[in-house]
Amino acid sequence: MTDMTTTTAMAPAGSRALRLFLRNPNAVAGMLILATVLFAAIFADLLAPGDPLTMVAQPFLWPGQNPAYPLGTDMMGRDVLAGIIHGSRVSLAVGLAATATSLLIGTLVGAITGYYGGWIDRVGMNLVEIVQTPPNFLLLVVIVAIWQPNLPTVAIGIGAVSWPTLARLVRGEFRAIRGKEFVTAAHSLGFSDARIIFREVLPNALPPVVVTSSVLVATAILMESALSFLGLSDPNRVSWGSMIGEGREMLRTAWYLAAVPGLCIFSTVLAFNLIGDGLNDAMNPRLAGRE
Repeated sequence: MTDMTTTTAMAPAGSRALRLFLRNPNAVAGMLILATVLFAAIFADLLAPGDPLTMVAQPFLWPGQNPAYPLGTDMMGRDVLAGIIHGSRVSLAVGLAATATSLLIGTLVGAITGYYGGWIDRVGMNLVEIVQTPPNFLLLVVIVAIWQPNLPTVAIGIGAVSWPTLARLVRGEFRAIRGKEFVTAAHSLGFSDARIIFREVLPNALPPVVVTSSVLVATAILMESALSFLGLSDPNRVSWGSMIGEGREMLRTAWYLAAVPGLCIFSTVLAFNLIGDGLNDAMNPRLAGRE
């Protein structure tokens, strides 16, 4: 009965939040930008067939100079547009995989520590503080340097240094919700702790987690780009960060080699931030009441 009541109450709230989100012009703009990047990532093999690292023309063709290569070529004669299209796949894949890893770890730690409290809470928060003590990017560089620098390692590494933020957020939500009447009712009905945590409390703690997740995707994309810029990502896969790293030595003579992928990173991160702001406004009960 508790599950049915919770589901019934959440359905109208979800519909109202969706309407508010779709009425937010900034959120819609972010969705359009993200949809463009997703389209390029999904259909990369059709939009730019072949290996983007293959030399296809003479080096340093400027954008617009040759219609066959709209964004020009780099110092090795590789198609910049092909690199941009295939790089979108790498950036999104790493960003989403890293966020999923962070969500899994952070939600579990935050839910358990927030629900039980006591010594479990103290141990969990000590672990969070240990992970947060060194700078995130420095810890990420150490993780990637120890293991082979490939995309799975990068994604897991980013998730491993990003989860404490989510853990603290989920813990705070659980501490606020665990004293509610519906949780007490679930206890009185003999529900197990696992059922109460994952089917009663967690659904009510999700709105701020969803908002934070969109920001984490943007942060993960920036981290992957920084690693690629430093040459610590997969050398066999083209990414926007690696394109900037290779083009930084040509800023005076061929600035477009760094500017074009840099603009792609900026647009994608902006899209996720706009979506995050839109989700925050839509899921904020005080703003939702103004509908």
